[in-house]
Parts: sequence; C-alpha cells; structure tokens
Amino acid sequence: MAKRDYYEILEVQKNASPEEIKKSYRKMALKYHPDKNPGDKASEEKFKEAAEAYEVLSNPEKKAKYDRFGHAGVGGASGGGFGGGMDMEDIFQHFGDVFGGHFGGFESFGGRGHTQKGHRVNRGSNLRIKVKLTLEEIANGVQKKIKVNKYVSCKTCSGSGAQGGNFSNCTTCHGSGQIRRVQNTIIGQMQTTSTCPNCGGEGKIISDKCKSCYGDGIVRAEELITIDIPAGVAEGMELSMRGKGNMGPRNGIAGDLLIAVEEIPHPELVREGNNLYYDLHINFSDAALGENVEIPTIDGKAKIKIQPGTQAGKILRLKDKGLPVINGYERGDLLVTINVWTPQVLSSEERKILENLKQSPNFKPNPTEREKSFFSRMKEYFTE
Repeated sequence: MAKRDYYEILEVQKNASPEEIKKSYRKMALKYHPDKNPGDKASEEKFKEAAEAYEVLSNPEKKAKYDRFGHAGVGGASGGGFGGGMDMEDIFQHFGDVFGGHFGGFESFGGRGHTQKGHRVNRGSNLRIKVKLTLEEIANGVQKKIKVNKYVSCKTCSGSGAQGGNFSNCTTCHGSGQIRRVQNTIIGQMQTTSTCPNCGGEGKIISDKCKSCYGDGIVRAEELITIDIPAGVAEGMELSMRGKGNMGPRNGIAGDLLIAVEEIPHPELVREGNNLYYDLHINFSDAALGENVEIPTIDGKAKIKIQPGTQAGKILRLKDKGLPVINGYERGDLLVTINVWTPQVLSSEERKILENLKQSPNFKPNPTEREKSFFSRMKEYFTE
C-alpha cells in the first residue's frame, strides 16, 4: 500500500516552520500514544506513521530530499533491503527529545527506545558511505558488496564489556537504571523519572573490564555488506539499511547505514529525470536522402531510421528507452536530437558539385505555411 504524504499525516503545510511541525507531532503523538489507546492497533499504526513523518520533516536534509524525490528519497530499510518504516524501538528512542524527558503517568514516553525493562540501551551511530553507479546499473538495479570499517560487537566478552561477564548491581538505582523523584507542585504531587547518573541507566556496573574492548563492548572491524540498490535511483538520493551502522556499546543496538547515490556520467547519454538525451550527428547527404543509423541506448546499440529531408534540430523520441521510475512500472524515453554536420573543408570537385546544387530550387529554404504566417504577422507589426 502506498504511503501517505508526510505533510498530510502531520496536518501541516509544506512551508510549515520547524516549530509548527514539532507542535503538530506532539499533538498527534499524545492522541495516538499506545498507553492512551491500549490494544488499539489502528491508533498504534497512526502513532508510528506520525513518528516516521516527523523523523523526516524535522531533519532539514531529509526534508529537502523528501520535497525533491518524495518517499523514494528517504526510503528506510529493514535488514538488507530498502523500504519499510520505523519500529516502536526507533520511535521511543527519540520520543523523549520532543517531550523533554520522562513524565509521571506516561513513563514509556521517551523510554522504550533508550530502555529495556527500565535499563538503558545504547544505540550505535549511523554510518554514511557513497556508492558510485553507472547509468546501466541505475537502469537495471544492482547488488553491491562493500567493505565497511565500523564498530562491531566484541567477541571476547560477547559485547557485554565485562571480562567473564562479571557485573554488580548499581548501588545508586539498585539495578533499575532510573532515579524516581516525587515533587510537590501547586497541582499536587508529580513523579519524574531520570537516568541514573552512576550507571548511565544500565542498572549494573562492570566489575572487571574486558581486555579487548576496555569495557565498551565494541571493537573496530571490517565487515562485508551486501547492498541491493533498486532501479531508478538518482544522484543525491540517500538510501538506508537499518541496523547496519555502528554497534551500540555493551550489547546495544546498531545504528543505520546511509548510502548516498553518486552517478557516473555516461560517455554519450545525458540524464534528465527519467529521460535520456543523445546528440546524433549526421552528414548532409544522410539528412537529404535518409539513412539507417546506429545509436547507443541504455540497453546497448539500436538502429533508427532517418527519414529523407530530415531537418537539423529535429527530435526523435524512442518510447520507454529511458530509465525506470523508482518503485514504479513506468520508464522514461530516449530523445535523439538530429544535428546536421556541415563540412568545413571541401575539395574543388565537391565545391563545384555544391555550387551546381545551390542553383536548384530544392536547395532553397522552404518555410512551412505556419512559418510564412508568422513572418507575415511580424512584418505587419514592424511596418505599422
């Protein structure tokens, strides 16, 4: 099913300010929050939908790409493919940034992405790479295997950061990872929750740090990643692979791998959107007499017929010989512009032949009736 427009989801205009976008998201998030609508799957989906829309529109770079390319320009991914939305863990991870922390009565606000059963979960950072693609690869889609140097889980301690798995409960939060405080306000008592400063929200303290990762639970390593790039991508698009970025410290969750698309210019074809353009140079004789000529296309060589009497500047359209629309069924066209080559050096015999032909009425410009009408109107205009 096609995704809804992000501006429509948040009920804002395309020129809405960042504060208006944030305000609208807060309203939607509060309305459809799972804690306020327990068991309501429709509300949960709207909650996820609003979070995904805000995640894009609140980021100036992603918003610009969305405005230019639509959903294709900011397509999220799950696992090794592209597409798909956010999950609840991602949503709650940045939820607290919008609402300013944890709230009494709604402790899950901002907590689920950072915590599991009350304990903080560290998320790794995103990685950005560039992938250079030829027009042929863009036309057909391609699978790339790329070596990425990143943080991965430490094998010595299985990502825990502790030598032999030796931990002790935090004495400040008693293993909960959170500090709860009750404050008296003018409207009554209000409970607030904050991350334990002693253990960083993890609820436990490492007794003996791993000698390989020094307690971080992550080490640098090179990983071979397979990237499936769909047909029809364009320069400037950024694709993402969820969970393929840097691993989070101490059995955290991995960030995303962001892939920026860079086009390698084609030696003969020029791309504009999904259409391709080619300048065909033919000699005077072929333009006058007609000829079958070979031209390059994205799928190889193809023959086209030049009709007798073809004029310079004429454009031939080869239907569906362009690039495919990303995640669609349509294709662009190949447009061939005819350029008639005028010889710059002539032999005496060639000059004599052309001098004779010059006298023929067939070699004099013959404007169409439409052109005659235009010239007549222009003449009347300038003589009034």
